[in-house]
Amino acid sequence: MRSYIFRRLLLMIPTVFLTSLIIFFAIRLIPGNIIDLMESQFGTYASISRADIETKLGLNVPIVEQYGRWIGVIPQQNGHFDGLLQGDLGQSLWESATVTKEISDRWPVTFELAIMGLIIGQVIALPIGIYSALRQDSVGDYIGRTFAILCIAIPSFWLGTMIIVYPSIWWGYSPPFMLIKFSADPIGNLKMFIIPSVVLGMGMSGGTMRMTRTMMLEVLRQDYVRTAWAKGLRERVVVMRHALKSALIPVVTIIGMQMPVLIGGAVIVEDIFNLPGMGSLLVNSTLNRDYPIVSGVLVVFAVAMVLINLLVDLTYGYLDPRVSYK
Repeated sequence: MRSYIFRRLLLMIPTVFLTSLIIFFAIRLIPGNIIDLMESQFGTYASISRADIETKLGLNVPIVEQYGRWIGVIPQQNGHFDGLLQGDLGQSLWESATVTKEISDRWPVTFELAIMGLIIGQVIALPIGIYSALRQDSVGDYIGRTFAILCIAIPSFWLGTMIIVYPSIWWGYSPPFMLIKFSADPIGNLKMFIIPSVVLGMGMSGGTMRMTRTMMLEVLRQDYVRTAWAKGLRERVVVMRHALKSALIPVVTIIGMQMPVLIGGAVIVEDIFNLPGMGSLLVNSTLNRDYPIVSGVLVVFAVAMVLINLLVDLTYGYLDPRVSYK
């Protein structure tokens, strides 16, 4: 397994390189120019010309050279090699803060939201999916399948907006919009994150729910499960010990494929609930055309996705001993 993990980590290098290439050039195709935004916000710069501003921001050189500087294969204006290969994600074009500092301040919020959303999504999906399979074509099965379709059909941004708007109109309640750190108030922090996490988790629970039901129905018809029933084992033992592990292999695959949806949903949910995470940072930086921050955040998301896919592949070996990594 160690050699397999090592090979996969080596494959991360070209993957992240290609991703960084796409990210760097794609965000510069967005209409609008940061110089125009600066002029509209701070005036026409009577004492500084546009050329001077571009030189100061490093935008006066060809875009290929800008990319070389960003990844660290071409020296910066000061002659130093500072870039992605050196662990430096650059500096914001609007502020003096570095991209690494901005991300390090905000990633705990996104991480907590994503983990809680993932847990809540599986807590919703797995029991309902298993129950629907065990009680096929019953009233509970139809209710569970309908709920799964609703989770798939309802957009997270709409659900989050409704949760904010209508409780404030009907009961005068709105979720807190000031970040409560876990270290300062654990209970208050969990209360703050529970509603956004439910919104995020419901968005990914529908597909997992349907896949769990489908795979459980298939596994429950296998001969070894019928033998377990014939031995007189209790339902809980048959499901948990014999059927569930085999049924979870495709479910884990679906969960891994939903990780981009989870990260994308975190971007939207953070913006709706005013959570100062990497998602809101990405949205604001995109609006401000702050290219280094947008590139840095997307590269971090890309690396996280590659690692998550590796973790999903390693989970197969735990669920099915027949899986070999040689």
